[in-house]
Amino acid sequence: MPKLTIIANIQVKPGKLDLVLSEMEKLIPITRAEKGCLQYDLHQDNDNPCHFVFVENWESRAFWQDHMQAPHLEAFIAATEGAIENLNINEMTQIGE
Repeated sequence: MPKLTIIANIQVKPGKLDLVLSEMEKLIPITRAEKGCLQYDLHQDNDNPCHFVFVENWESRAFWQDHMQAPHLEAFIAATEGAIENLNINEMTQIGE
């Protein structure tokens, strides 16, 4: 079964940066400890501080699906309701090594 890479682009609404960043930072240690998580890194755009990218690598899509149902992700969604302007998630498969 191939590994899965997730690229999640998040655009935060103006005035909601501190709230969303705080909630995203809470996800990092919890998610990195999840079974099947190989990488879970958050990046902030140098020119647009309201644009973030999560780069995730999972042992399989099944592990990522478990993550998507995790209580801490549900808590993040509830805490940031109305604060995220756009969320785009791409599921990627690495070609070559």
